[in-house]
Amino acid sequence: MDELPDIIPVFPLTGALLLPGGRLPLHIFEERYRNMVEDALAGDRAIGIIQPFGKVPQTYSEEEGPDELDDPELYEVGCVGLIERWERLPDGRFIMLLRGVRRFTIAEELPLERGYRRVAASFERFEVDTEDVEADVTPDILMGALRQFAEAHNVPLELDRLGELSGLALLNSIAMALPFPPAEKQALLEAPDVTRRHELLLALLDMGIELRGDVAAPLLN
Repeated sequence: MDELPDIIPVFPLTGALLLPGGRLPLHIFEERYRNMVEDALAGDRAIGIIQPFGKVPQTYSEEEGPDELDDPELYEVGCVGLIERWERLPDGRFIMLLRGVRRFTIAEELPLERGYRRVAASFERFEVDTEDVEADVTPDILMGALRQFAEAHNVPLELDRLGELSGLALLNSIAMALPFPPAEKQALLEAPDVTRRHELLLALLDMGIELRGDVAAPLLN
């Protein structure tokens, strides 16, 4: 298990989900978040992904940055990721891949650092994330539910590619990729363990809830 710092920078991102063991590609172009990535690369490479809470505009412009409040209220729970791969483009933007490590709760928000937000993080609530388990995930049932969901919502999925994943990797990929509304994304994040996240994901796939249309996620093309 990676050693994680007690103080982490956080990247508020509506509709984004990072899970322990999952991987999240990010395109960083706003100055304060470029600063955040620079500082993370110079240190322990840890960044917390967390959702803003409540009614926040959910559009995203590469020219203007996130169309959100400067300091939106945050959900209590996020997930720390470590920068696994990164590239800095000539204009200063970053393209990077975060590997999810462990969920955290916000113990306290700290003063801004070079424009980005930081928190004192507590990991006590999510000791289960340190366990090396494949969990009770049934790929056949999950893929069957996903196929029905994709057909019902006309969502294009790389089903052959998804079918090659192991149980836990499949669960993480589907939960992170599908554009569920923010509250449902948060519920998947806060599920007590992988088994219950699996049960919740199956329930969401069966519910026929309205999807968000403004989130580009991995494995959806």
